Amino acid sequence: MTERIEPHRQLSQPQTRVYKNRGVVITLAASYEALEEQSLAAVEPLWAKYPKAHALWARLMSDAETQANWDMANYMTVNKLGYNDHGRTHGLIASTNAVRIFDLLTNAGIQPDVVSSGAGDLDDACLVVAAATLLHDIGNQIHRKFHEMLGVGLARELLDRLMPEVYPDVEQRVELRAFMLNAIMTHDFDPPPLTFEGGLVGVADGTDVSKGRGRKAFDLGKIDIHSVSALAIDEVRIGPGQDVPVEITVVMNNSAGIFQIEDTLTKKVVRGPLARWVTVTALTAPADSPSDARIIERLTLKNGVFVAE
Repeated sequence: MTERIEPHRQLSQPQTRVYKNRGVVITLAASYEALEEQSLAAVEPLWAKYPKAHALWARLMSDAETQANWDMANYMTVNKLGYNDHGRTHGLIASTNAVRIFDLLTNAGIQPDVVSSGAGDLDDACLVVAAATLLHDIGNQIHRKFHEMLGVGLARELLDRLMPEVYPDVEQRVELRAFMLNAIMTHDFDPPPLTFEGGLVGVADGTDVSKGRGRKAFDLGKIDIHSVSALAIDEVRIGPGQDVPVEITVVMNNSAGIFQIEDTLTKKVVRGPLARWVTVTALTAPADSPSDARIIERLTLKNGVFVAE
């Protein structure tokens, strides 16, 4: 049995989880847990504009079956594959970033596909983005290969159970669900997203690249360009740009972070539906530092893999 803080308390208090008799648990870096709290605080002022989006988001966040999906997706990716976090914390951070980017884009007059198609209003479009981003990686619990397609089936079951409380009208519910499933299927750009919402889910996924997320994989012994590059990223900032509606600024402590930025984020910006409206800036901090921070002191090859010493 799992005890959880009610959705309205999640938004008003930094401590977001109280668990009793939990099953599978993946321990994350303290800095990554802190980023989760910061993400909740950053998105809280926006929820008043998007009450339907918040209603479904809160239902998913407090749902035991959804939590189990995140737990098992994380177990397979982190413990079995040595990847970084793909569970609840990643979904939450990416989802709150997605809502923030959505708000900046729509404030600039950019119309989501949900609106232009007639399926719903801005609140409905925000709901599609927020919920799809929360659920985009749950297919990893079955396997990393084809996790996008596998996630579509798993997400459909959750949405069919939770959406009627927000959308009693069957036709609109099914249409919005279709936008969500399309976004989940295309979040890794294979196949590429077809909609504004799908492109945004992919970009938001790519914004969760800080060292907190990558710490676990490195500590478990996965030492390669992916884990080292992740540890080189200190912070991701989202705000209005000078020439475009959204600028995503990635702050690095080491230039190795540029690999993670390119591999995870910028390719989704450049190749997706949001390319005209979003830009990415990478910088190292502190600006006056004569050298980059050292991530690795010494590596030794043991049993065919590098081990940090």
